[in-house]
Amino acid sequence: MKAFVCTKAGQMDYTDRPEPELKPGFTIIRIRRIGICGTDLHAFEGNQPFFEYPRILGHELSGEVVEFDNAPGFKKGDPVTFLPYLNCGTCIACRAGKTNCCTSLRVCGVHIDGGMVDYFAVPSRLLVPAQGLSLTELAMVEPMSIGAHGIRRAGIEPGEFVLVMGAGPIGLGAMEFARIRGAELIVMDSNTHRLNFCKTRLNISHTIQVGNDSILEQLKDITNGEMAATVIDASGNLSAINNGLNYLAHGGKYILIGLQKEKFVFSHPEFHKKEATLMSSRNATREDFNYVIQCMANKKINPLEFITNRVAFSETAAGFPDWLNPSNHIIKVVVEKD
Repeated sequence: MKAFVCTKAGQMDYTDRPEPELKPGFTIIRIRRIGICGTDLHAFEGNQPFFEYPRILGHELSGEVVEFDNAPGFKKGDPVTFLPYLNCGTCIACRAGKTNCCTSLRVCGVHIDGGMVDYFAVPSRLLVPAQGLSLTELAMVEPMSIGAHGIRRAGIEPGEFVLVMGAGPIGLGAMEFARIRGAELIVMDSNTHRLNFCKTRLNISHTIQVGNDSILEQLKDITNGEMAATVIDASGNLSAINNGLNYLAHGGKYILIGLQKEKFVFSHPEFHKKEATLMSSRNATREDFNYVIQCMANKKINPLEFITNRVAFSETAAGFPDWLNPSNHIIKVVVEKD
């Protein structure tokens, strides 16, 4: 079968790999849709933590069941997605239901080879049924679940000001789920095109362009001088992460969804005087997947609007440099396989 491998930073190659053999407790999926995410792009750039080369990328996936063992309720040909986070099930985090941050977690396409292949074997216990969604919609469930998990951790109350830093796909998902909870949204990004997308497609009225000297003044004006009750970083940008605490209201919550390789540095007095709450938000759980699917099925969100580029599997290698160029106005890329 064909596989798409990130052999080193800046280089992607197509190779031939043997098709997976069915093992007890596993299901083989014919991959049909692959979402390109920030993790994939960071790996290509050489900026992805927890990463070693060479690696087959891809964890935003959907496909059709080919063979299976111990997968009750599924049959051959079923459209599916799955949780791409392989957890142990026995550690302190797993016992607490936090399978997303298992002590020995292995994420497809990061710690182990991912799904940019023709056929992919996954533990049957991680399968997620389509529940009426299309293959393309199913491939969008995982990235939307990242945002949904962060918003669930934030415990947002109706009417509170929520600042989302980063208007990429993860940030857009976080905005949508914050909106469902009744938040008053503020979006911050350096990309004018993405800010305009937020205004015109998501009807977000408060946007702030990074790069000017009046960010604090704009935030004070929007929030009546109180700043944001919740600040969410979905950018993974070190400067944004380090500045986020300055945008937070007293008694507020700071949620880090984005991931950065370098050290996070902030003023302890500023953090202490606000009695701020700092949280990380890693991956997602089955609860988040199910919630996202329900929201999509009930038309509360439509992440298909985020897709700006659809490409064939054979065109993927050539696309990575272009997708990293902000002037190309890329928001979300989905690879379509016949």
